[in-house]
Amino acid sequence: MNTEELSKEQQILRLMRKTLGNVVKDATPLGGRPNPLTASTIQDIKDCFTLISERERELADMLGFDHSKPYYTDGEQPNSNVLNFVKPSKE
Repeated sequence: MNTEELSKEQQILRLMRKTLGNVVKDATPLGGRPNPLTASTIQDIKDCFTLISERERELADMLGFDHSKPYYTDGEQPNSNVLNFVKPSKE
């Protein structure tokens, strides 16, 4: 499998994940209303997300991406710092 084929498959998986997420978001009931999706459909959606994630991970491994570091398409690292806020104790 060449890089172009991998890229196309990655685009397909990304679009499938996004579309499936939008379907879930659109079908989620508001404020205590019953869910229109059956329990088996919800489980099938979860299984789809799992398979998509696993395949994306396999493709990343094939391309040699390091999972511990984020990947930026423009090659630049963000120039921001992460701040940790510690809640003061009540003593």
